[in-house]
Amino acid sequence: MNRLLPITSRDDIPAQYRDNAIGLLLEYHNLGRPHESYSAARLLIGMCMDNRKHLYIPDNFAFIIRSGGANLRYSEFKVSYAIAVGGARSVALIGHTQCGMVNLAARKGQFVQGLVENAGWTHEAAEEHFFQNAPLFEIGNEVDFILGEVKRLRLRYPGIPVAPMMYRVEDNLLYLIREGSGR
Repeated sequence: MNRLLPITSRDDIPAQYRDNAIGLLLEYHNLGRPHESYSAARLLIGMCMDNRKHLYIPDNFAFIIRSGGANLRYSEFKVSYAIAVGGARSVALIGHTQCGMVNLAARKGQFVQGLVENAGWTHEAAEEHFFQNAPLFEIGNEVDFILGEVKRLRLRYPGIPVAPMMYRVEDNLLYLIREGSGR
């Protein structure tokens, strides 16, 4: 996790984010910036559906798409809508530590048994469901996945700044992910 850039003051926010919605997200969540009023969203946040994460942001400040592992590959129409119709001018993609979409194979038994016991599935149907979908949703390493997804989104939406972030469940803070060799 040495690729994470802690944000403990406004000066820690890189210049390209400091005076836009990405910087404001970091200020609201990490630095306790007083909430302002918004009548329209300025930011799209893509983050995991994990229930341990809660962002401290004002009402109406951001659209939020939650999906396992912060994987927006299957939510691209929603991303396009938030930008084209909703007016989002920046994207923050937030992964998190201890993500359940990492090493899905290790959770196969729990997944199958949970569908059998909780949803009334047959063992065979639950196992087939896992085998068909786990490869689509496995993210590997959290940081590497976020960086790859940010690269993909930047190519798809070249006019929109996309910031890679991690939410550390251990301290409930947001961190920017360092890209390349020194940012």
